[in-house]
Amino acid sequence: MKIEDQISASVRKGIKELYGQDVPENLVQLQKTKKEFEGHWTLVVFPFLKISKKSPEQTAQEIGTYLVQNEPAVAGFNVIKGFLNLTIASKVWVALLNRIHSDAAWGIKNAAADAPLVMIEYSSPNTNKPLHLGHVRNNLLGNALANIMRANGNKVVRTNIVNDRGIHICKSMLAWLKYGNGETPESSGKKGDHLVGDYYVAFDKHYKAEVAELMEKGLSKEEAEAQSPLMQEAREMLRKWEANDPAVRALWKKMNAWVYAGFDETYRMMGVGFDKIYYESETYLEGKEKVLEGLEKGLFYRKEDGSVWADLTPEGLDHKLLLRSDGTSVYMTQDIGTAKLRFQDYPINKMIYVVGNEQNYHFQVLSILLDKLGFEWGKDLVHFSYGMVELPEGKMKSREGTVVDADDLMESMIETAKETSGELGKLDGLTKEEADDIARIVGLGALKYFILKVDARKNMTFNPKESIDFNGNTGPFIQYTYARIQSILRKAAEAGIVIPSEIEANIELSAKEEGLVQMLADFPSIVQQAGTDYNPSILANYAYDLVKEYNQFYHDFSILREENEGLKVFRLALSQNVGKVVKQAMGLLGIEVPERM
Repeated sequence: MKIEDQISASVRKGIKELYGQDVPENLVQLQKTKKEFEGHWTLVVFPFLKISKKSPEQTAQEIGTYLVQNEPAVAGFNVIKGFLNLTIASKVWVALLNRIHSDAAWGIKNAAADAPLVMIEYSSPNTNKPLHLGHVRNNLLGNALANIMRANGNKVVRTNIVNDRGIHICKSMLAWLKYGNGETPESSGKKGDHLVGDYYVAFDKHYKAEVAELMEKGLSKEEAEAQSPLMQEAREMLRKWEANDPAVRALWKKMNAWVYAGFDETYRMMGVGFDKIYYESETYLEGKEKVLEGLEKGLFYRKEDGSVWADLTPEGLDHKLLLRSDGTSVYMTQDIGTAKLRFQDYPINKMIYVVGNEQNYHFQVLSILLDKLGFEWGKDLVHFSYGMVELPEGKMKSREGTVVDADDLMESMIETAKETSGELGKLDGLTKEEADDIARIVGLGALKYFILKVDARKNMTFNPKESIDFNGNTGPFIQYTYARIQSILRKAAEAGIVIPSEIEANIELSAKEEGLVQMLADFPSIVQQAGTDYNPSILANYAYDLVKEYNQFYHDFSILREENEGLKVFRLALSQNVGKVVKQAMGLLGIEVPERM
């Protein structure tokens, strides 16, 4: 039973005894005592004034006196106007630490056999270019969300839909045929996704030159774009792809295989993965079939030009195109097809799409269409909508090759971490392998934490320099505190100090120690809130607040030099459990913590 539930029950009992009246549970409002006041929990007494028929101060005084006399958990109280601040006895905090200490997976729930199945879609790359900074935010959010949903006792399936077909893919293919001279990842020494991305940029360069040339001959921009021979060839290639032309399909498979090998390397370095990958080339026909089925049932309508539409005006939206007049599909159709395949593959209870906020309208429409088509989870699908991420220098454009590449970003973060850690002496005495591993853990931890500590709904600027700082609200600050705790525990073990499975209760604790236990006790509800709100930043900022408090405690109190044996063991157990919870919290965010630094 939580301390606050125990106190709440005693408050209700006290009011019954003091004023002869039962009060419902929801009237007992307990909140954490504000830092500027003494106490742990504060009871708001205003709801009881009608019953007590006394002033707020007198009512609080009477309830406080009753609790000190009748509730062993309450050691003292003070009254500030209509607020009763309660101080919880040290033995209660020791008992609570013992509970946390005995649970290796404190705050984490395992999925029961009948737990709901949550499917989370993230990443969604195109096979014409490597992953960039925007994908980094998407992947980190999706991965963290999957971990958090699982920690809340759900079954989770992590899924990815790869945009592997369309005109943009044909542009890279055509440019490689024209200008590639048979170049391969092996011959160039480039990652496959980077190589293909270079040809996407090359296509755009040649296309722009053609348009400029045609405009010089007197054509308008629109006419020049329509008459560009390169664009016409790309469209012809797409038509051949749709018609299953063997040569085009063979080239498509070869170049896509290069890209997938490159993506896998990036995902591995980023520490993210998937249980099931879907490909648009396999889902778009399924979507067309489902749309035509909806047309037959009268859910959709066909225009004179042959295109198929959904009328969403009854839902307060507009008319939505589902199939073009030439029968080709749009993104919406593909998403319907993917949903159909997923529903066949898994008994989905909830579907979460991790996609940027520029697609808010798309998912509003998709939810309505899936519901009309009979998908049980359609109406309740969640669009985990996140804001754009930029660098201090500004926006990025992939066609022009000005994108911040995910691989380059991760590499430079690791390099910066190595330099910064070296300058601060945090790699002293380590082998090259150990130093390299710590630079990787710190560099990637800095990147991940900086992105995940921001509420996903907000646009953000990622500042690499700011993120690798061993002070302040950063990944390295949290990682360094964890490593410090492990160092204390190693020294204790070397000195032959054993932390028992149960700590003795007859010690007096400081407010700082009690506050830390209270923060550790909050961890399960933090994990729960991060899942309920679909908000990993709650967890990130909790980890920071916890290590900030621990560092103040470490600064103010002796641990290994403490003369009182009971207190020394308590402080070691407290440190060990702060380390455990920090590791759990960071692990849910997909961030490693180093054992030494």
